[in-house]
Amino acid sequence: MGETEQQQTAASRLGAPESAGISTLEHGTKPPLSPQGKSFPFKVQMLDDTQEMIEAPLRAPGKALLDAVCSHLNLVEGDYFGLEFQDHRKIMVWLDLLKPIIKQVRRPKTTVLKFVVKFFPPDHTQLQEELTRYLFALQVKQDLAQGKLTCNESSAALLISHIVQSEIGDFDEAVDREHLSKNAYMPQQEALEEKIMEYHRNHFGQTPAESDFQLLEVGRRLEMYGIRLHPAKDREGTKINLAVANTGILVFQGHTKINGFNWAKVRKMSFKRKRFLIKLRPDANSSYQDTLEFMMASRDFCKSFWKICVEYHAFFRLFEEPKPKPKPVLFSRGSSFRFSGRTQKQVLDYVKEGGHKKVQFERKHSKLCSIRSLSTPSSDQISEQSPKITLVPCSQPDEVQSLSPCKEEKLVTEVLVQHKSPSPKKVPLEKKSNEGTHLTIDGEEAAKDHIQQNMKNAHQPSTGSLTGSPHLSELSINSQGGTTGLNSTLSPNLSPDGKPSSPLISPLLNESICIRTDDEEDSRKKRFPTDKAYYISKEVSATECTYLKDLEVITVWFQNAANKDDSMPEQLKNLIFSNFDPLHKFHSSFIKEVDQRLALWEGRSNSHMKSENQKIGDVMLKNIQGMKQFTSNLQKHYEALMELEKAIKNSRKLDVICRDFEQEKVCYLPLNMFLLRPLHRLMHYKQIMERLCKHYSPNNVDFRDTRAALAEISEMLAQLHGTMIKMENFQKLQELKKDVTGIDNLVIPGREFIRLGSLSKLSGKGLQQRMFFLFNDALLYTSRGLTSSNQFKIHGQLPLFNMTVEESDDEWGVPHCITLRSQNQAIVVAASSQPEIEKWSEDIQMAIGLAEKSGGPVPELMASSPPDGKSPDEGPADQESEDDLSASRSSLERQSPHRGNTTVHVCWHRNTSVSVIDFSVAVENQLSGNLLRKFKNSNGWQKLWVVFTNFCLFFYKSHQDSHPLASLPLLGYSLTIPSESENIHKDYVFKLHFKSHVYYFRAENEYTFERWMEVIRSATDCASGSRLLRHKESHLY
Repeated sequence: MGETEQQQTAASRLGAPESAGISTLEHGTKPPLSPQGKSFPFKVQMLDDTQEMIEAPLRAPGKALLDAVCSHLNLVEGDYFGLEFQDHRKIMVWLDLLKPIIKQVRRPKTTVLKFVVKFFPPDHTQLQEELTRYLFALQVKQDLAQGKLTCNESSAALLISHIVQSEIGDFDEAVDREHLSKNAYMPQQEALEEKIMEYHRNHFGQTPAESDFQLLEVGRRLEMYGIRLHPAKDREGTKINLAVANTGILVFQGHTKINGFNWAKVRKMSFKRKRFLIKLRPDANSSYQDTLEFMMASRDFCKSFWKICVEYHAFFRLFEEPKPKPKPVLFSRGSSFRFSGRTQKQVLDYVKEGGHKKVQFERKHSKLCSIRSLSTPSSDQISEQSPKITLVPCSQPDEVQSLSPCKEEKLVTEVLVQHKSPSPKKVPLEKKSNEGTHLTIDGEEAAKDHIQQNMKNAHQPSTGSLTGSPHLSELSINSQGGTTGLNSTLSPNLSPDGKPSSPLISPLLNESICIRTDDEEDSRKKRFPTDKAYYISKEVSATECTYLKDLEVITVWFQNAANKDDSMPEQLKNLIFSNFDPLHKFHSSFIKEVDQRLALWEGRSNSHMKSENQKIGDVMLKNIQGMKQFTSNLQKHYEALMELEKAIKNSRKLDVICRDFEQEKVCYLPLNMFLLRPLHRLMHYKQIMERLCKHYSPNNVDFRDTRAALAEISEMLAQLHGTMIKMENFQKLQELKKDVTGIDNLVIPGREFIRLGSLSKLSGKGLQQRMFFLFNDALLYTSRGLTSSNQFKIHGQLPLFNMTVEESDDEWGVPHCITLRSQNQAIVVAASSQPEIEKWSEDIQMAIGLAEKSGGPVPELMASSPPDGKSPDEGPADQESEDDLSASRSSLERQSPHRGNTTVHVCWHRNTSVSVIDFSVAVENQLSGNLLRKFKNSNGWQKLWVVFTNFCLFFYKSHQDSHPLASLPLLGYSLTIPSESENIHKDYVFKLHFKSHVYYFRAENEYTFERWMEVIRSATDCASGSRLLRHKESHLY
């Protein structure tokens, strides 16, 4: 009886090995001999420009050769890379991982395969290994030199400065000039040498690993980062370039991106001869065709681009490798090509599990080397510099460290010690210098002045895993449309320009990993003073940090945007920036003084002076007196706000610039709101001084200075109060104007905003959701439009003059409803709850009284007023998605900005309302600081920098980041304390929940816990009209 023949799978028939994915070979071992015959030495050009002879069987699939290269480098995250070569038709193609090598490489003896980056992730923090980031940095360096990575001179100089820092270490003018003269990093480099050295001077103490991280941080922001252009033409014959990225298919004209088709919008990709076809998902709201066609140079070029699109889609969008198609019985139709290998999620999961060993590697052209930890101890051995990447065992098995040149000026060395927890801990090691020894623990900011100035370079990027969570924010501010992910283990300031790395936008990642365990967090706590005055002073520092970043939005980011174009009048530029630049300079000095005082208070230095420095009143008094010189500047802010809006109205180009700027991540609030920040900050100082005076006894050494500071700031506020009230109302009307379409004259003198929110209007078709806007002279109601900008379309206007309000629950059989009767019509509206309808009723009656005092009816607001009964019916707003609204139909069409996360839209989705008093309270109750966050089903806590403002929590990796990673609007949420059944056995924990969304937040101490509860409650508890009348400081009438 013969032996039974083993059944072959489709993969084995094609020659693929049994195990797919990245190599997990032990260091020093070789792949087992494949059954495809003798090995052949292939020439592989590495990213450091060296050539290696890598052996693999000719008849083996392409994956065998790629695995051999990864094994040679001991590269764990090899799935991001690929091998490309020039085929017999002189076209650069990727080595197919499933096809036999011999069928692809016709002349193996003379062909050189290039080992390069194939898949560029949306965020370089997804790259967990230092070696992987080093290889990506080499790819950026190569693209820059070859002219593929185009950018402006400043960005190019900044990129090169990080490359130079990683290669020769800290700045030395003579060494820099010699090095730059011998190494060409980009064409026409000579003109940038001074700027390169200027940037390099600021990278003092930066290790090679940090330089790689900073290089990728700068590079990923460039439009051409990771882009490989494929020439094509659209249907009109216009010459364009196509490219593929993690987000979808992109369209370029030259080197400028003009459109993009998100993966969520793409239904099918195909090619027919030399035509590349994209079939989009149907959209009833668009009149464009659902199939886009592009013409490429030949069928081979077209197929090559189609294949890389298929691979990009599978790698970033799928959870696992797609299964092979069943073999056709008679004949096949179309290409059988499919993606082979691990998807990005599988790679991240594998690295997260830690089932790999890490070894040392050496950097070419660098005087510095880096060491990665091993899972088992080995003998001491340090490799000498060689022209290739060298794999050498490390003598310190439990550590990850960066070795830099032995310079005495180095103040801080951080070592990451791997524990059982998936998150590494930072243990600072002391290093002696002439200036003294300084420690940093758990990424907390050091308060010394010179340490604070060099904070950008004081942290080393962690190798811990990073993942996203789709549950973090219902309205993510990520402009690329993905949900954001946070990780507290990453270094706080990883960007050279103060910008943090972007959040994950891959839709695959939905687990919280690399989070701290409770035991870990307890062991990391620092010993701080217990006096309440210390925590109040700490709040000054935390909120001042946020305020300084808000000033930079105007002084740095908006000023740069305005200077790129001459559409903003010079007079307006001077009016805005001449008022804000001195403020930024003053508060930069102020925060240093506060942090120095806190450092002394904590006893970090000068312990013999500790008792003399446990106060903050003298610092506040000195600086508040210094602020008085800016009173005249602050009074001009109203003029600046009005002139800016006037200029925007008169200039289409300036309007586009401002709208585009509001889409930038740094502009996390409406642009005109940042013009109010200096006035709002004065209110915060007053509140802080009031809390300190209330806490101190009259005999306290700090009481007199604190009381004097309170008197000074109160005097300043009294002078500027009228200006602030006018600015707040004007800013609110301007923002509503952007959200509402169909209004000609919303912003007029004398009009004041009172309340906005969602109500249900009773019509012949039943209850229909409408958005209502209440002013002191009229009541407007709108429906959410189906345009890409998501504006609300006006349906009707009710003048308040002679209006009456009647309770009508019994008459209509609708709970929580009232009838509004004006001169010409009557409408019935219902709220989601009785308290909600009572707030509306109070405010409407109050507004009616104000309208009658004004002495007459208001002119028509609407551009064209359709009959109410003929208004179109809208489907549920939640059915619309940002992907649907952002994907375009034409290759040359741009979409208008999407306003989906404003307060108006949040009220629409949460079926709630806010009043002018709610806005005023929100302004007063701004707060910043560290919080630990935990999801409902997660086991550990993540440390985040959190800013509360504008009814919303904004999440950052650290206080130094320039823009938030995600936001959580709090309107409609409930604030409670966790119950015993929820098993949250920690102090100072509060809970936020809305429907099925549950978040736990944990404060550091009792004072900060009470403060967070106080400010968040102001957003979750809305105000009524009676409170409005009692609120004197924010009263508009």
